[in-house]
Amino acid sequence: MLLLLSLLLFNVNRSEAQNEVLTTSYKEQAIQSLSQLMNDFYVFPEVAKKTADHLKNQLDNGYYDEFNTNESFADALTEAVQSVNHDKHMRIRVNRPFVAPPNTPERIVEEQVVRMNRSRQGNYGFQTVDILEGNVGYLDLRGFAGLENAKETADAAMKLLSRTDAIIFDLSKNGGGSPEMVQYLCSFFFDKTLHLNSLYWREGNVTREFWTLDSVSGTKLPDVPLFIITSNRTFSAAEEFSYNMQTQKRATLVGQTTGGGANPGGTMGINNNLTVFIPTGKAINPITKTNWEGVGVVPEIKTTAEESLNKTKLLAKEAAENFRNKTKERFSVLYLDLTHQLDNFTNETSENEILESIKECQEKNVLDEDSINSLGYQYLMTHNKPNAAQIVFKANTMLYPNSANVYDSYAETLMINGDKHASVENYQKAISVATEYEDGNLELFKKNLEAAKSKLNE
Repeated sequence: MLLLLSLLLFNVNRSEAQNEVLTTSYKEQAIQSLSQLMNDFYVFPEVAKKTADHLKNQLDNGYYDEFNTNESFADALTEAVQSVNHDKHMRIRVNRPFVAPPNTPERIVEEQVVRMNRSRQGNYGFQTVDILEGNVGYLDLRGFAGLENAKETADAAMKLLSRTDAIIFDLSKNGGGSPEMVQYLCSFFFDKTLHLNSLYWREGNVTREFWTLDSVSGTKLPDVPLFIITSNRTFSAAEEFSYNMQTQKRATLVGQTTGGGANPGGTMGINNNLTVFIPTGKAINPITKTNWEGVGVVPEIKTTAEESLNKTKLLAKEAAENFRNKTKERFSVLYLDLTHQLDNFTNETSENEILESIKECQEKNVLDEDSINSLGYQYLMTHNKPNAAQIVFKANTMLYPNSANVYDSYAETLMINGDKHASVENYQKAISVATEYEDGNLELFKKNLEAAKSKLNE
C-alpha cells in the first residue's frame, strides 16, 4: 500500500513538474545542451554552429518567453533548428511519461517493456501481406525494423510473395528505420552484386557501403515486376529503398514525392524531459553521387494519395500478365532444349551439358526437386532411356543433397543400369540423410537397401 501511494505521489509530482511554467533558466540550459549536441555530433559542423547561433539569438531576444510547456517549447525549437539547417530528421520531442526515475533499473525495465510492446503490436512494420487479384503480391510495410529482430518476419513475408507475378511495396506510411533491413529486402530483387548506397558518418570520418547480399533466406526475385507506392509520409530508410530501386531501374514508383530526409542518426537526451534526433551521417548514392535530402524521391507516375493504391494495382496486374507470358516463353525454350538433349543422349554424349541444362532450369524455377524426379522416371519408364534417366536423377542429388528421396531414386536407376556397388552406396546415403532429417520414409529406404544388397551378392 505504501509503495502504491509512493508511485501515485511520484506520478502527481512528475505531472505537475511537466505542466509547470518553464523558467528562463530551464530554457537556457535546454538550448545550451541542444547546441552542444549539434556541435559535437551533427554531420555538418558548420551548419550546426549556425543553427546554435540562431537559437542563442532567439533566446536573447525573448523569442521563447511565450512557450511555457515542454510540448510548445519542443515545437518551437524544432521549427527554429529546421529554419536554418532544413533537416527534416532533426526534431525535438517530449519524452513519454515514465513511472520510474531516470537512470534506475526500474526505468530500464520500463523502457524495454515499451519497446517490446511496440515491436509486437507493430509486427516489426509488416502491417499487411496479401495476394491480390492477378497473382499480385502486396506488402504494406510501415517501418524498416532492425534485421537482428525482424529477419524472420521479413523472410515469412517474402516467402508468401515469392510465387507472385508482380509485387507492390506500399511505403506510403513508412517513416524509415534500419539501413540493414533496407539492404536485406533490396537483395531479394537482384541476382548480381550491386552497390546500393553509402552512408558517410562524421564520427571517425568513415563511409560504409551497402551492397546487395549474395544470398537471402528465401527465393530471389530478380525478374518479378516491382512497384513502390510513395507519399509525403515516406521518409528516411523508406526513401532509401525507393531511391535505390529507382536509380537501379528495378522498380516503378507510384504516388507523391517523398518527405526528403537522407541524413541518418540517433536520438539523444537534451534533459530529463526533451530529446532530439541528431543526424550524424548522410547518404551517398553511387549512381547519382547525391541523395534525396530536402527534395524527396520523385515517383515516375504521380497520383493523388487517394488514387495511388488503385492505380498501382492496375499497373501491377497488367505487368503480372506480361510477366507470365514472358516466363512461359522462356521456360518453354529451356525445357524443350533439355528434353531435346535427353532424347538424343547416347553413351558417347557428354553428360555435363545435360547437368548444366538441368541446373539452369532449376535456377530459373522451371524445375524443382519433385519435377526433376518426375522427369527422371518419365525417361526411365515411359521413354525407356535409363541412361538419360540416370543423369537426371544424378542432377537431383547435386541440387538437393539434403533430400533422402533423390538418392533413393538415383540408386534405383543405377541398379537397373547394372552399377550395383554405386546403387548400394546411394541407398546407404538415402538412409543416412533420412535419419539426419527424420524422413518418414526411412523404413522404406532400409528395405530398398536390403534388396539392393541381395542383388549385389547374387
